[in-house]
Amino acid sequence: MPFQLTEEQEMFRKSLRSFLEEKVAPRAAEIDEKDEFPRDVYKTLSEIGIQAIFFPEEYGGSGGDLLTCCLATEEISRVSGTMAVLVGPPLSLASAAFRLAGSHEQKAKYLPKLASGEWIYAIAITEPDAGSDVSAIKTTAVLEGDYYILNGTKRFHSIGDQADVTTVYAKTDPGKGASGLSTFVVEKGAPGRIISKKEKMMGIKGIASCEVVFEDCRIPRENLLGKEGGGFKDVMHTLDESRPIVAAMGVGLAQGALDYAVGYAKQRIQFGKPICEFQGIQFMLADMATHIEAARYLVYRAATIALNRNRESMMLASMAKYFSSDMAMKVTTDAVQILGGYGYTQEYPVERMMRDAKCFQIFEGTNQIQRVVVARSLLS
Repeated sequence: MPFQLTEEQEMFRKSLRSFLEEKVAPRAAEIDEKDEFPRDVYKTLSEIGIQAIFFPEEYGGSGGDLLTCCLATEEISRVSGTMAVLVGPPLSLASAAFRLAGSHEQKAKYLPKLASGEWIYAIAITEPDAGSDVSAIKTTAVLEGDYYILNGTKRFHSIGDQADVTTVYAKTDPGKGASGLSTFVVEKGAPGRIISKKEKMMGIKGIASCEVVFEDCRIPRENLLGKEGGGFKDVMHTLDESRPIVAAMGVGLAQGALDYAVGYAKQRIQFGKPICEFQGIQFMLADMATHIEAARYLVYRAATIALNRNRESMMLASMAKYFSSDMAMKVTTDAVQILGGYGYTQEYPVERMMRDAKCFQIFEGTNQIQRVVVARSLLS
C-alpha cells in the first residue's frame, strides 16, 4: 500500500527537528548523566505546543492525528530517548484514556492542563505479580459512600513522582477477574498515595520508575473513569493506540544512532582511509538503514488505522511495537560496534542510545506478549 506524508507533515517534521537539534539534543547527555527530572526541557517543549498535538482542539489541544503524534515522538527520540518517553506514551495514553471513557466534566477538568504541559500524566498498571497479565491485578477499590478506597501496590510506575494526574487500574469486583477491573483518576497529593521506592534503571535516565503504595487512599466517586468493570477493555484499547507511539520512539532512536554512526564512519581513519570505505562497514550501515525504513513504514501504517479498533489495527500496533523496538536494539548495538572502543564509552552518545533502546522492548507490553497478540489475531 503506497504511503506518503502530506506537505504539512513534512514541514512539521523539518521545523521540529531543527528546534530539537538546537534546544534538546545538547541536553541529552546531561539528562542521562545527572538522572534528574528535566522539567526545564519539558517546559521548553510545552512552549512550542508539542503536548497539545495529542489532545482534541475542544479541550485545549491542537488535534493532531496519531500519525502526526508519531512523527513528533520519532523526532524527539532521535535526540533523546528520555524526552520521548516523557512526552509520547504518557500523552497518548492520557488522550486515549479520557477520550474513550471520560465524561465531559472529566475531560474539561484534566485535558486542558495536560495539553498545555502544566500538568504531567502517568499510568499505573503493573504490579509485583501483574505485569503482562493485566487481569492478575490485585489492587482493590471499594466504594464507601462518596469515595472509593484504594489499597494495593504498583511497580514500574514511570514518572510517578512527578505526575499531577494518574490513571490507576484496580479491581472493584475481584471475583470477576478482568471483568472486575475499573479505572480511577488519582491526583497528586491524594491521601494514602505513597511513593515508596525509586528504581535505579539501566537507561531512560531522568524519569523515575517508582513503586507506589495505596493505603486506604480515598478517591472521590466522580473520579471513576468510565464504568465499573470497564477498565480492562478500556486499557487494552488505550494501549493499542499508544503502541504505535512507542514504535515511533524505536524508529527515532535508531535513526539517531545511524546518523551518528554514518558521520563517525566518514571521519574515522584506519589503514589510511575512512572506515566507511570498507565493505564490512558499508554493509552494516546499509542493513541499519533498511531496517529503520521498514520499521518506519510499519509504524506509519499502524498509526493510520489504529483508531479502527479492529483485528487488523490491533495486530499492526503490536507488530509495529515489537518490530521497531527489536530493530532499535539491533541498530544501536551495531552503532556501538562501528564506533569500536569509543562506542563503549560515555563520551559518545551511542552507548546511551543502546541502553535506552532496551527499555522499548519491555514497556507498554513486552515484545513476547506482542507476538502472542499477533499470533492470536492470525489464528482467530
